[in-house]
This record gives sequence, structure tokens and C-alpha cells, in this order.
Amino acid sequence: MRKKEGKERILILGGSGFIGYEIYKELLSYYEVYCTYCKQEGAFSENQVFFKYCVEEDSLFLLLNEIKPTVIISAISGNYKKLFDAYQQMVNYTLLHEDCSVLYISSAEVFDGKFSHPSYENDLTLSETPSGKFKIAIEKLLLETIPQQTAILRLPMVLGVNSPEVVHLRQCIQHKATYEVFPNLIITTTTIDKVCQQIHYIVNHSLVGIFHLSTNDMVHHEDLIREITLKISDKMPIFKSVFSSNEDRYNAILPKVNQLPEPYQIAVSEVVEESGLNEEIMSIR
Repeated sequence: MRKKEGKERILILGGSGFIGYEIYKELLSYYEVYCTYCKQEGAFSENQVFFKYCVEEDSLFLLLNEIKPTVIISAISGNYKKLFDAYQQMVNYTLLHEDCSVLYISSAEVFDGKFSHPSYENDLTLSETPSGKFKIAIEKLLLETIPQQTAILRLPMVLGVNSPEVVHLRQCIQHKATYEVFPNLIITTTTIDKVCQQIHYIVNHSLVGIFHLSTNDMVHHEDLIREITLKISDKMPIFKSVFSSNEDRYNAILPKVNQLPEPYQIAVSEVVEESGLNEEIMSIR
């Protein structure tokens, strides 16, 4: 646990994206929060707490020295080589500022090379995809260089009434379009609201380590999507079943070592309930 002195000064890298912007809204009333955006000039350029930063063009080290954050939350995407360079700059900044911590938003992709069982925080990572391999490399960089200043936040599929996946499902229902489901894939999931609450708790308590911010239980992908669909509408999209094998396969992360208190935990049934709410779909702005 990092020693806290005064009010946190938070920088959210990728604050214009779906997850980053929701975190910004969650933390804004409690901390001094700054964000980055890259291409969304009209939406964010007039907001004085949003700084333009494109990983392919700009120096992260210079931006960090300008803002001087005590917490860096990274939800940024981009070219892998340029991103890795940016994370090295982040490490260099954090080594010079021992009061600064990094919350890296990773994902279940770091285990996408494992299929026979769910994965826990301290399990050996293994990926077969470029995205998963990149996330493993960043996790390793942070945990090996600044372990006492790092929180790795692994996310499963993030749902919720306004999540991109549920918005896509609603569109497929409306237009009777094809929606892919994976009958043999066992997953964990969560909602964006719960993720934001959990990150708020982790920031407030200066926690470090590896966290699996997922449901405590698992579900087949097809069952989950069908349950949410039934909550949303009495109509169905055209479900296209995709089989990667004849046996059940896992793409599930579960919390075990670093479980958060009960109010910050979530079950699949809650994800279904929240994702199926009949609310107006909102954009991020």
C-alpha cells in the first residue's frame, strides 16, 4: 500500500474512450482528475481537464511532468511499439516520483492461451493473440520495475446498459441482424458501473497488486447473451453459434487472492439485470 499525502491528482490515459470516460465520471467529484484524448477534437478540446495526447506522436513523459499526477490510470490504446515506449516513459516518471502509482487496465486476454480452467490472479499468463501478448508484456514491465506502485486490473467482458456490446445487441435485435454467440465458451463478466466503483475503492485505499474485476461466478457466453436479450426485448436477433471446439473452453478470470469487500463484488445475475434495463441509450458525451 502506497502512503497517501493529500488529495490524489489523477490522470486517466484514454479518458475519451468508453471505459476511461466512465472512470472519469466516477472519480470527478472526489479527486482532481485529468484525462487524455486523441482524435475527438470537438468533444473534448474545450474541456480544460482533457489534454490532447496521441501515443504515436507525443511524449508521455512531457505530459506527466506537466500534470504531475499521483495516480495514473491507463486505458489507452494504439500502436503496440509506440505504446510500449510510452509505458517505459511512464515507468521512468514513476521511478522519479515514489508518491505516484499506476493502475493498468488489462484484460482476460492475458489468459487466452489457456482453455481448460478459469484463471486466478497469480496464475501464469499465456496468450495466443497479439493483444494478449502485448498486455502480458506491459504487466511484466510494470510488475518488475515498479511493483510497489502498480495495480494490474484485469477485466472480463464489460457490459451494462450503455456498453458497446449491449448497444450492438440492441441494434441486432432491432434490425433482426446476426449476433455471434459461443455456446461452448465459459466466461466471467461485469458491468461498467461496478468496474468504476471497484477502481474508486482501489484508488481510495491505495491498493497495489493484481486484481480480477469480474463476477464471482461463471456462465456460458450464449446463455448470458440470451438472458440479457430476454430482458431487453420480446424479439430476438439472429443468433449465429460459433464453435471453436467440441468441448467447453474457459475464458474466465476469477478473483481469489485479492478479493474486494462484498459491496464491490458482483454476480452474473446482477450483470444480466443491469444490462437489460430499459433505459435510453446514451453516448459517452
